[in-house]
Amino acid sequence: MTSNDSRTIWIQTSDSARYRFSDEHPFHPVRLALTESLLRGERALDNAQIAFPVSMEEAERVVRSIHRADYIEAVEALSASAPGEDADRKANAYGLARDGDTPYFHGMHEASLSVAAGSIAAADAVMSGSVDRALHLAGGLHHAFPDRASGFCVYNDAAAAISYLRDVYDARVLYIDTDVHHGDGVQWFFYTDPNVFTLSIHETGKFLFPGSGFPHERGDSSGYGACLNVSMEPYTEDESWLECFSEAVERAALAFKPDIIVSQHGCDAHAYDPLAHIHCSMRIYREMPRIIHELADRYTSGKWVALGGGGYDHWRVVPRAWSLLWLEMNAHPLLASIDSEPDGGLLPEGWSDILTNMKPEETLPVTWLDNVTAWAPMPRRAEITAKNRAMLEIALQHIG
Repeated sequence: MTSNDSRTIWIQTSDSARYRFSDEHPFHPVRLALTESLLRGERALDNAQIAFPVSMEEAERVVRSIHRADYIEAVEALSASAPGEDADRKANAYGLARDGDTPYFHGMHEASLSVAAGSIAAADAVMSGSVDRALHLAGGLHHAFPDRASGFCVYNDAAAAISYLRDVYDARVLYIDTDVHHGDGVQWFFYTDPNVFTLSIHETGKFLFPGSGFPHERGDSSGYGACLNVSMEPYTEDESWLECFSEAVERAALAFKPDIIVSQHGCDAHAYDPLAHIHCSMRIYREMPRIIHELADRYTSGKWVALGGGGYDHWRVVPRAWSLLWLEMNAHPLLASIDSEPDGGLLPEGWSDILTNMKPEETLPVTWLDNVTAWAPMPRRAEITAKNRAMLEIALQHIG
């Protein structure tokens, strides 16, 4: 593990780039390459800050402790270059059907373990005191369940990292999920655990996968009260999203008093994202990391692990959003100029020139933030804002 002045590390994602369904699948590792290219274009990613995952053996131990044995056996069988007919027949039962959202692929087991290894390494580095903050953008596979894959997620690396923190450090973990899709897998892993608080802000499950994450989901048994769902209306914009997020995370941190924050940073609540209906701009991806950073400084002595997640406008949204996250985690000087300009200022030239045949034809952004004055306003803005406030009031009823 390399030390650095900023006390923040970047977990290397090269092995996790093998987590790849197909060139046509929306969950594609080109997002990782583009983000790194953008940060290097700004000279904002120092090689001295790059750390490497824990051993695959340790990752497998943790994964086997949270996922059911028969499910892992199915993943292993379907990871072969030519899975047998018996394995193929069972794929659907485990959420891995060839024509489904999470189709099996060659090397799937090893690639999924690599993702888990990165998130566990991030958690261990922060909780051990080696660093204060760690980012693993290949992580954040929050939909996987103990017994099946779901929503592009095979093994739940976020749950693995949290389980590791609980088992090794007896830590109280506040998990904050900012993906537009409800963080259902992580929630259900810890639904009865009073020492893991799961908070998810997302588009309401009334209209979006996975169809869960409503305010009445509050935990169960001894874990009742350690679960908070902020379920937003379609076409929510920046102001309402940030209003609800700010109050929810502040109330949760104050009531729960965590030892460490683990956050998931899917960036698919942007208006450009093709898989959801929220109408936010890049502003929320500047503000949410800032809010979490401030919470960590106040409640966890700075201990903060951040993971990636969804985000399906690979070129216009994900690289900027994830780069802003990294800049915030480092308190990078570039943020001062980004914050001083309405559009955030110019991106570095050539940031998108990576080796790929996937580059889209449309014009790519040239500034860090979006010029929202050019966007058509949502016609039901006041009604949407009022509904979100009413939802938040209900959601917060059980938070002290």
